[in-house]
Amino acid sequence: MDPSKSEKSGITQPVQPPYPDQPGHPNSAYPPPGSYPSPPVYPGQPIPPVQYVQGPYPGQPPITVQPMVYVTPTPLANPLSDYLGYSIFTLLCCCFPLGIAALIYSIFTRNANMSGQQQTAEKNSRTARILNHTALGIGLAFIVVYIIIIVLTVFVKKH
Repeated sequence: MDPSKSEKSGITQPVQPPYPDQPGHPNSAYPPPGSYPSPPVYPGQPIPPVQYVQGPYPGQPPITVQPMVYVTPTPLANPLSDYLGYSIFTLLCCCFPLGIAALIYSIFTRNANMSGQQQTAEKNSRTARILNHTALGIGLAFIVVYIIIIVLTVFVKKH
């Protein structure tokens, strides 16, 4: 069988068309003259990078991209007290478990104040205050009971 007589020999490959010159761009394959300025280069100095700018394609509309807008809630104008210092004091000095709960509600109050949630901030602030008062009361009661036990122990030993 002759290879020149095969079925594929009759199929011709399309020839790539040459790129036509664009109107207004006589030498589209080359950059326009003067677009690559050559700054003076002195011996020993690094060569600065050349900035290439590509313009819009002819016949294509420009694309406008709008910036992202982030919506953040505004903090409350009159933020409620979060009792954070009070919570830390009751955590360390009075009643550890209630101090932890009061500290958590204090942080929740601070977050609600920052996000502008008035009702949540009021509820958490009230809860933190109640927990702090309760922890302080329990801590003071333990201190009073401890002092009474010490005084009675010392008084009974003397007599």
